[in-house]
Amino acid sequence: MTARPRILFITRKWAPAVGGMETYSHKLTDAIEKLEPTEIIALPGRDNGLPPNVAKLLLFGLQAIAKVMLRRRRPEVLHLGDMVLWPIAIAGRLRSDHTRIVISAHGTDVAFHRRGGIKGKLYGAYLRIGSFILSKATIIANSDATANVSRETGWQKIIIVPLATDISGSETSGEHDGSILFVGRLVERKGCAWFIRNVLPILDKGLRLKVAGTCWDGDERLALNDPRVDFVGSLEGRDLTEAYRSAMCVVVPNINPKSGEFEGFGLVATEASAAGGVVLAAKTGGLVQAIRDGVTGIGVTAGNPQAWRNAISDVSNWSKEERQSFLTKSMDHCRSYYSWNRVARDTYRTYGLDPSDKSQFVTSKSYENA
Repeated sequence: MTARPRILFITRKWAPAVGGMETYSHKLTDAIEKLEPTEIIALPGRDNGLPPNVAKLLLFGLQAIAKVMLRRRRPEVLHLGDMVLWPIAIAGRLRSDHTRIVISAHGTDVAFHRRGGIKGKLYGAYLRIGSFILSKATIIANSDATANVSRETGWQKIIIVPLATDISGSETSGEHDGSILFVGRLVERKGCAWFIRNVLPILDKGLRLKVAGTCWDGDERLALNDPRVDFVGSLEGRDLTEAYRSAMCVVVPNINPKSGEFEGFGLVATEASAAGGVVLAAKTGGLVQAIRDGVTGIGVTAGNPQAWRNAISDVSNWSKEERQSFLTKSMDHCRSYYSWNRVARDTYRTYGLDPSDKSQFVTSKSYENA
């Protein structure tokens, strides 16, 4: 009789919900499956792309705990997809002290306590209790910034594993359409409204900003009324890749809002680079690791309009040959480093398993959607 897989991955972020954490759960487990069979317990999102409601999340947590406790063979590795799920790890520890607890940390899931107020304080206390009970747990942070915020609530055993992208660009000609492109959710920390109000007015009058994304914030939406802004809504697949490649530059102008929110990684910067876009990214939060400054993108001082003006001016003055040379090196580096196979290998190393001792385990995926 074949045994259950040694690795048990539990996530509340799963399709058809759409988002960075959902992408992480799917892509990571797909890549780890190439290294070793993995059992997945996942909570599917809603058909409209939104995450499940609170009631379903609470029920999922109880069901996941029961499945861990009743599992015929204890998992050697219990990997939780984000910090909110830490109580499930208690079930793994009750089964055996030898089960290795691994928890992924992303951004909002570790920084919500920074918002203050009753909710922020309660969430901070929730994470501190977890860090006390699970003091030996390994935290996989997607950037140094995420690791530092995780430490604020007591988590100490942290390993940095930057994220990846599936997007891959083809050979570039060095041509562009002269536009500046912003892609992402329209929330304060992403800096779109800040860029429109502080940088766009000091750029050459002929430059326009194309904005692709979804509006989550009223003030951000208001900024889109600027006559030099073209809002194109959400872009996906080939349309998104082509937008990255054809823009003169892709701006990721994150700021540091008073709420204390931060960018855990900044996958747009990595995607744009991999697609063949020239990326200008704010040197803040996880964006510092989402690009390699001078190789896959250009770092710009966050919140400094003049620094952004200078960086955009420099890129606009590149010759076709200079642009082509930069993009060729950028895409080559993205293909070799910002890949899910690399993320899976780095993650697998944290499990501490012997990769040669796998013959008795099942070889097919085992999804258990609660």
